[in-house]
Amino acid sequence: MQALKDALLSCGALMYGDFTLASGKKSGYYIDIKKATTDPSVLSVIADGMLTVLTKRNIKYDKIAGVVLGSVPLAVALSLKTGIPFLMIRREKKDHGTGKMIEGSIESGDRVIVIEDVVTSARSAAEAVTLLRESGAIVDFVVAVVDREEGGRDYLKSMNIELISLLSSNDLLGKPHAF
Repeated sequence: MQALKDALLSCGALMYGDFTLASGKKSGYYIDIKKATTDPSVLSVIADGMLTVLTKRNIKYDKIAGVVLGSVPLAVALSLKTGIPFLMIRREKKDHGTGKMIEGSIESGDRVIVIEDVVTSARSAAEAVTLLRESGAIVDFVVAVVDREEGGRDYLKSMNIELISLLSSNDLLGKPHAF
């Protein structure tokens, strides 16, 4: 995954400073995957990496799910590479239109992989998995670009979900950092 690491670093996705993460935790670094996913060449590298990992592991899936907003470009890119339909998972129910939490076609028994950008606590991935399972989907895997290695893997494991990450924060940072 050296090509992915190089692509993330070259587009400026890794930043140092004082940040508050979506989990509420404070961090001395931030991985801005949205910066990466808005660059077509980096997005392509990410989708290629996901496809490579899924193919090597022989993981079969009927749908690719991305949580709105950050993971949707990742799900779309993987969908375009595989021809497998994608789903968009909302974090909140809209009070207009259809009011659906899952956009796209899903049927009971569909095998769905959930795509994430950066996993810290894995709460948003877990919420998506729960919603998909309540809709009758079979969800066994979350595929993330980066695992910050801050408890998300164990949290998903407690739900019988395997986290597959293309990189860990240590991979990206080059060595363990005390932030």
